[in-house]
Amino acid sequence: MSKLKLTFACGAYELFRPLIEGLVAPEGVDLNILTMPSPERHARMTRHEEFDVCELSIGSYLLAWDIGRAMTAIPVFPHRRYRFRYIVKRMNCGIEKPSDLNGKRVGIYNFQNSAGLWMRGILQDHYGVDPKTIEWWCQHEEDIPVEAAERMRVRCVPKGKHVDEMLLNDELEAAHNTELLPSVRNGSPKVGPLFSNPKQAELDYYQKSRIFPIMHTVVIKNEIWMKDPWVAVNLLQAFQKSKEVCYDRMKNPRLLPLVWVEELMREQKAIFGPDPWPYNLKDNRGALETVARYAFEQGLIKKMPMIEDLFVPTSLQEIPRHE
Repeated sequence: MSKLKLTFACGAYELFRPLIEGLVAPEGVDLNILTMPSPERHARMTRHEEFDVCELSIGSYLLAWDIGRAMTAIPVFPHRRYRFRYIVKRMNCGIEKPSDLNGKRVGIYNFQNSAGLWMRGILQDHYGVDPKTIEWWCQHEEDIPVEAAERMRVRCVPKGKHVDEMLLNDELEAAHNTELLPSVRNGSPKVGPLFSNPKQAELDYYQKSRIFPIMHTVVIKNEIWMKDPWVAVNLLQAFQKSKEVCYDRMKNPRLLPLVWVEELMREQKAIFGPDPWPYNLKDNRGALETVARYAFEQGLIKKMPMIEDLFVPTSLQEIPRHE
C-alpha cells in the first residue's frame, strides 16, 4: 500500500535531526523534508501555503487561526526561547529600567513576530510597561496583514533604513530583534542591554510564571487532516520519537562541541526537568493561554480562542496502551 506523500518545512534543529536523517518516520507517511530559515519558511507558508506541514511562528499561527486560514496546529513546539537578552537600549537616553520604555520609540522585527509578541506581554505583566504608549517601529512587513494592530502605535521603518541604524542615529531609544543586532555584536558603546543580567532575569521570570516561551508550533493544512484524521496523530508520534532520539544522543558529551556540556545539561534538568520541550496540551496550557492573551490584548487577534480549538482534535487524544 502506498504511503501518503507530504512535504514538511522546518528548521534544521537537533530535535528534528532523526526525522531529517530518516532514522524516524511517521507511520503511513512519506515525508519530504525541506529545511530553511524561519523568515523564509513562515513567509512562504502564510502567504502562499506552499507546504503540507510546516513549523510556523506561534504569533503568525494565532493570527491565521483568527482570520480562518485553512491550517491547524498539532501540539508540537520545536522552538522555544527566552528573549530578554535581545532587548537593547541606546545609552544615555533616559532608560535605566524596563518601565522607562513607556512613551519611547522601539524598533522590532515586525508586529506579529513571536519574540516581540512574548516580550511585549512579559514587559507588561512583570515590569510595568504599557505597550500602547510605545511607538513600535517595524523593520519588515507582516507575513499576514495585521489590521487590528492599528490600536497600537505601529510604524514602518522607512525604506532603505534599518532598526540598528536608527538606534545608533538617535531615532529610536531601544530595539528588540529576533537575533542580536549588528551594533551589539560589534560592541558599540552606544547600545547596551536593557537587562544587565538577562539570564538571571529569565530564571526569575520562569520561577514566577513557570513558562518557557513557545516560539513555534507545527501546522497541517486542513484539507489533509480532514481527509485522513490519522495523519495528525502519526505525525505527532514521529515528532515525539525524534525528540526522544535527540535526547538520547545528547547524553553523549562527545557529540556536542561544548566544554562543560554535562554541567549545562545537569543545570537545565534541575531547572526545567527532564523534558523542557513537551509535545502535548497539558504541559503547555499555561504558556498557550498566556501567548493567546497577549495576542488579543495587543490587537493581533480579535477573539480569544479556546486553547483546544487551536489544535487538530485527534492530536489531543490520549492513546490507549496495554498495561
